[in-house]
Amino acid sequence: MNFEFNEEQMMLKDSIIKWSQDNYSFDQRRVSADNPEGFSRAHWATFAELGWLSVPFAEEYGGYGGSIIDLAAIMQEFGKMLATEPLVPTMVLFGGVLSASSNEDIKTELIPQIIDGSLLGAVAIYEPQSRFDMSNITTSASVEGDGYLLNGSKSVVLGGAVADKILVLARTSGEQNDEVGVSLFVIDGNADGVSRNAFELMDGQQACDVVLQNTPATLVSELDQAYGPLMDAMQSISVALAAEATGIMERLNLTTVEYTKTRKQFGVPISSFQALQHRMVDTFMAYEQVKSLLVGTLCELTDDKSSPERASKLVSALRTLVAKNGKLIGDEAIQLHGGMGLTDELDVGHYVKRLMMINLMFGNADFYQQQFNEVAYG
Repeated sequence: MNFEFNEEQMMLKDSIIKWSQDNYSFDQRRVSADNPEGFSRAHWATFAELGWLSVPFAEEYGGYGGSIIDLAAIMQEFGKMLATEPLVPTMVLFGGVLSASSNEDIKTELIPQIIDGSLLGAVAIYEPQSRFDMSNITTSASVEGDGYLLNGSKSVVLGGAVADKILVLARTSGEQNDEVGVSLFVIDGNADGVSRNAFELMDGQQACDVVLQNTPATLVSELDQAYGPLMDAMQSISVALAAEATGIMERLNLTTVEYTKTRKQFGVPISSFQALQHRMVDTFMAYEQVKSLLVGTLCELTDDKSSPERASKLVSALRTLVAKNGKLIGDEAIQLHGGMGLTDELDVGHYVKRLMMINLMFGNADFYQQQFNEVAYG
């Protein structure tokens, strides 16, 4: 199958490539990452001005109206950039889950603010006991007047430390592990009863643990029925993360090949050693496998004749392959660069750390392999 991005998608990709070449070298990225918030507000405003933050959102909210293919196209380039800005927490996660919600008033209010760069968001799903189970929820919501009060705690909320708004999954009925009985709410990041314990993840991204004590909240999903729409949104979010990882794998392979052409041992470039050539072919094939499965998944998700079971199977397979092949590519990049591959001064280690974090978001390789097996074999 011949898959190519269309002209508009290539223009989006080119705009990111050209801007990053002029404004986002590895040294310039380090300056952004060293900011107290972990990213540059000026860069974030530029992302909004250039229209990148509008890509996944419907035109009715002022967005570009892009498909999952458009989102994957830009996420590949952001992966190559190794952007520290909160693209995943705000645009992909918060925006994706919000778009799948049923509260049109909230969507009409908040999505344009994401697009213009004035709103940072986060999604608080998991709890200390949850592992990767999104239905394992003990945070409770109780009716208070025209709204709700939330009580509970959430763990590893990506982008939560700087978020203006946070989407919170809370239980409104049922038992702790029931899929029915969870609802989605939005809260102000600085609302009464919100306590945030911020920390930095190993890839430099910011996160926090959140404690809620009688925190006022607004319902954004159907009461008790948030789990299904959330899982649907997570499919697109998983593909976006896989696209980012694919961009990182491509960059790691190119960087490693170039390094072996300049690094000499016994008076010759190490790229001339057949054993190392075989290893670089292995990593190239691993990248091509992920790229091909990403393309197949994108085609499936945009096919009107696709079944939910097949789409779920492909997304699970994609996340599994990203985790396994990403580890191979990352490990080989580190090894072929020698000891310097682990240093903070070289970009290789930072790319590998980001790959490792992506492979832990919402499930690891074993988790997605199990999901694939359940769909494929029952």
